[in-house]
Amino acid sequence: MTETISRHSEETLYEPKCLQMVSFGRSATVVAVVLWFLVIAVTVCAMFVPWQQSISGIGQVMIFSPMERPQNIEAQIPGRIVSWNIRDGEIVTKGQVVAELMDLDSKFLDPSQSARLLDQRKALAARKEAAKNRLKALETQMSNLKRSQRAAVPSAGERAKQATSRISQAQQALAAAKQNQVTTDLNLTRLDDLFVKGLRSKRDFELAQLESARVQTEVERAIAAVEIASRDETAAGFDQSKIMADTEAAMSNVAATIAQVQEAIESITIDASKLEIDIANLTNRVAQRQVVAPCAGRIVKLLKVGAGSTVEAGSVLAVIAPTTQDLAVELLISDNDAPLVSVGRPVRLQFAGWPALQFAGWPSIAVGTFAGRVAVIDAVDNGKNSYRVIVKPDWAAIKAGKDEPWPNSKFLRPGAEASGWIMLDTVSLGFELWRQFNSFPPTIKLEELGLHHTQSEGKDSSSAIKRKSK
Repeated sequence: MTETISRHSEETLYEPKCLQMVSFGRSATVVAVVLWFLVIAVTVCAMFVPWQQSISGIGQVMIFSPMERPQNIEAQIPGRIVSWNIRDGEIVTKGQVVAELMDLDSKFLDPSQSARLLDQRKALAARKEAAKNRLKALETQMSNLKRSQRAAVPSAGERAKQATSRISQAQQALAAAKQNQVTTDLNLTRLDDLFVKGLRSKRDFELAQLESARVQTEVERAIAAVEIASRDETAAGFDQSKIMADTEAAMSNVAATIAQVQEAIESITIDASKLEIDIANLTNRVAQRQVVAPCAGRIVKLLKVGAGSTVEAGSVLAVIAPTTQDLAVELLISDNDAPLVSVGRPVRLQFAGWPALQFAGWPSIAVGTFAGRVAVIDAVDNGKNSYRVIVKPDWAAIKAGKDEPWPNSKFLRPGAEASGWIMLDTVSLGFELWRQFNSFPPTIKLEELGLHHTQSEGKDSSSAIKRKSK
């Protein structure tokens, strides 16, 4: 018991010394308070400080308009280079002759081929004019034949009518002659009786016989006149048919000749059209011997040099970079980020050679970056699970004075490297740290992904199922 008391007294004596050894000073308390304040401040910042989510991509400067991108100056025809009119790096205007070629096609080696084709065109024009004049003469002849037919056929018809009238006249004369014959025969019979009885002289009887013979002759003459008039009527009908047939045959011959002349004119027209095509081809061929600049710009590189070099049609002679300010940036983003990007999204860009300080979460305090907007998103990848995004300048922000315009194409040239940050939704800093720690993708509104239609359709379908079950 004495030992227990002594041991307790020793612990009592020793305890203040231990506590004194582990006690904190005043400075440690201040540090602890500061750390607690820092923790609280960081927590508050993480909860309330906004953070701009973004998707980063690397690409290069490009020209947006396909007509103003660097292009090749090609030889349009196979030929031999006669001379170069430009040098590397020279600025040219649209249509300026940059090189001259000598044609090597055997069809276009004749130096006087153009003059010969022009002479052929004149000859064809003369032949065509002569054929047209002949056609006019034939048409006039056809018109005269038609007028002649219109006059001759009625004339023959009138002659046929006259013949018919003569028949009627002859028949009437025959009837009168026959009646006169009857009267004469009666008179002759009466005089014969009187002569036998001695009441009339023989001379009277002979005169009666003579009168009867004369009347008989008139009857025969009237019969012959009727026959002649009938034959005249038949001949007049034949003449009318003959005139009709002759005029129709003549007009048919003229019509056939007109058709031949028209065919000749059409043939000459076809030959003239072919000749015009040959002349146009030759003219264009001669023009293609001079290689011209397709647009205004700077010659980047001459690929075929020296006089006497032979080139084929389509061979690249030089490369020209058009003068343009239609600049854009093509960025490559991963397939994980592609669904989060939509046309019109704001982008911050940093160009190679331009010093910049970029804060992805706070783009408003970035220095040396330029504003852009997503203009195009490729529908398919580039074969490496990356998608191309084309960014154009944010003209609305530039015109409003909120951002600086992009550098001039004299300094910002196509092909220069560019880095970009496509801005997404704004979240809290704490949420962004939590997302980064867990390797989650950035957030985006369902409306921008087009999922609200699917959800609404799902709700409608589920409600319909419920109504059906009821």
